[in-house]
Amino acid sequence: MTAPEGLSGSPGAGTAQDLVAVMTGFARTLRAAGVPADHERTRGLLLALSHLDAARPRDVYWAGRFTLCASADDLPRYDRVFQAYFGGLRAGRAQPAVVTVTRHVATASGAPGDGDDGPVRPAGASAVEVLRNRDVATMTRAELAEVHRLLSLLRAGREQRRSRRFQPSHRGRLDSRATIRETLRRGGETARLRYRLHRTRPRRVVLLVDVSGSMAAYADTLLRLAHALVRSEPRATEVFSVGTRLTRLTAELRHRDPATAMDAVSRAIPDWKGGTRLGEELRRFLAFNDARGAVVVIASDGWERGDVSLLGAQMARLSRMANRVVWMNPHKGQEGYQPLTGGMRAAWPYIDDFVAGHSLAAFENLAGLLGGAHA
Repeated sequence: MTAPEGLSGSPGAGTAQDLVAVMTGFARTLRAAGVPADHERTRGLLLALSHLDAARPRDVYWAGRFTLCASADDLPRYDRVFQAYFGGLRAGRAQPAVVTVTRHVATASGAPGDGDDGPVRPAGASAVEVLRNRDVATMTRAELAEVHRLLSLLRAGREQRRSRRFQPSHRGRLDSRATIRETLRRGGETARLRYRLHRTRPRRVVLLVDVSGSMAAYADTLLRLAHALVRSEPRATEVFSVGTRLTRLTAELRHRDPATAMDAVSRAIPDWKGGTRLGEELRRFLAFNDARGAVVVIASDGWERGDVSLLGAQMARLSRMANRVVWMNPHKGQEGYQPLTGGMRAAWPYIDDFVAGHSLAAFENLAGLLGGAHA
């Protein structure tokens, strides 16, 4: 089997192993966008491509559409992700506007550009896979823009929790009132028994994003992640920035367009690149906001400039109220990292999940965690 033309950005690609890597990365991106492209469906795609010409974009498009999509609702998402992932290749009589994944061309000396928007060239799916695992702090502007665009496709499901309210069901607890009403409607004749079950609703997520100076390289991308989370579940997501002040950003992040949302957020945050007083801001958050039963995600490197004992005390309070406490640290993605800062040591006993927060792959993992997956 050979890889589809344009699906590989490195010389020598085209082996079956390359094709598997590209297609599993594509399926992973689809899952992040809300399409149920699980491992079984991915195996079906690879099996289908073994009987087709994987060098033809049309064959790749239709093989993926038939094997990875579960319903008609998945088709628009599939088309968007296919277009973004494969640089606009798709089946159809008319070619749509090409959307390319771009990366900087090496300079004459062989070194990459210095971060300005210099010359770019189209890159294939293998480059997208590389970007998924790259630290956003080391990316060029073009690469970072591509990651931000892929983040806008992210759809994070939520773990469901049982509500106090009930709904009709074919099984479960006997609904005596509904059964009696049905009997009365039938003039006293024996009626079919009615049952009810507890409704479910998405578990609330609260995201606290550190916008202090030590987090400057990651804060913008983390806020774009917050935008994707708010768009996924607008009624079950709250977002705050923390630094020297606590600022609620949920309303600003409800704008559909990411650029508009980021403009609103930048105007709302008064303490960009300031200090870090996590303990004080967490105390303020718990005084005026309800964290009971929520999944609270703290995105911070843990560089606490205030009283670390206060941070520990507030983390203890938070752990008693929240369903889970998730700490997302960008430095966890670095080899050999240990949570040895004062803030991290104070918070550590009260953290349920300690996850990385430095790359697109890490953000996708968080989305899976919020959907009920294990860290």
